[in-house]
Amino acid sequence: MRRFLFALLVFGATQIINAQTQTPVDNLIIITTDGFRWQDVFTGMDSTIAVNKKFNEGDSAYIFNQYWDPDVKKRRAKLLPFLWSTFSANGQLYGNRLIGNNVDNSNPYWFSYPGYSEIFCGFVDTAINSNDYPNNPHTNLLEFIQEQIRIPGSIAAFCAWDAFNRILNEERSHIPVVSGFEECGGSRPSASETLLNAMVKDSYKPWGKEECLDVFTHYEAREYLKTQHPRVLYISYGETDEWAHAGRYKTYLNAAHQVDAWLKQLWVILQSDPRYKDKTAIFITVDHGRGDGEKWTSHGKSVEDSHEIWFGVLDPNIPAKGEVQGPMQVYQKQFAQTIASLLGMRFSAEHPVAERIESVFK
Repeated sequence: MRRFLFALLVFGATQIINAQTQTPVDNLIIITTDGFRWQDVFTGMDSTIAVNKKFNEGDSAYIFNQYWDPDVKKRRAKLLPFLWSTFSANGQLYGNRLIGNNVDNSNPYWFSYPGYSEIFCGFVDTAINSNDYPNNPHTNLLEFIQEQIRIPGSIAAFCAWDAFNRILNEERSHIPVVSGFEECGGSRPSASETLLNAMVKDSYKPWGKEECLDVFTHYEAREYLKTQHPRVLYISYGETDEWAHAGRYKTYLNAAHQVDAWLKQLWVILQSDPRYKDKTAIFITVDHGRGDGEKWTSHGKSVEDSHEIWFGVLDPNIPAKGEVQGPMQVYQKQFAQTIASLLGMRFSAEHPVAERIESVFK
């Protein structure tokens, strides 16, 4: 019996050591696509929404032609082909509540600023209860990583929504955040950046001056990735949330499909550059969920189940599990420490930081 207990203790200690000493990556890409539902990720387009005249933009035939298949695995792959092929084959996907794989906001508000703060700070401050909240007073993961690396330009954020200057507290953290209609390239933009700046300035502005179309955010980030070779790059897309609020299901699905295509594009860039190939992790998630049925357009604490979210991680040094099957409960506040662990770091700040998601590393 003593030998058995000793062996059990040794095995347990070994598992802890292995979990804490996995080989870190050199680089990291963090991607968010605002308010994109787990239901659409794991089950594909929703036929009940697609046939609803309030939401299908008068073109249900297009939605079904583009994204429908009676087989759920084929259906979700039609919407998100890269996520359900290369990403799934090489990474891990969490959040299919149909099999008990639950991922949730910890914050009680279920909208954007509190969600992004939870992602990057690793804890919940209930005082952050508005999208108009001023500069985030808490140390975020990106500025923590920047303090460890101490190489100018090694971390950057490109975000469609202008609130990210406050969420990531660019004023204090000095992380370069290009958000909304801000110009990219600094004081010496390249020819490509000069063109992008002119295009975004003259572009269609469906959400006024607060948020640009995702295409500009993507190509600004891509240019920075290819020319500046950052160690950590954050890209925040916003159209999935905006078109959902507008009740435009066809356009919402198209926006998600486009994000998937851009994810593939980034993967190709990473795999073709020896600085990044097999040395880079990708973490993708959302700030909040949405309602279901007639309430799919909305979220917030008054909308049932809009705390339900999802995430995916692709890293050459962690097990490739695809869609994670085991029932579990994890929270958004655990993302920060999980992301830090991918880089071989332990995130610490003046506030508590939730522990990482151990299943990612086992």
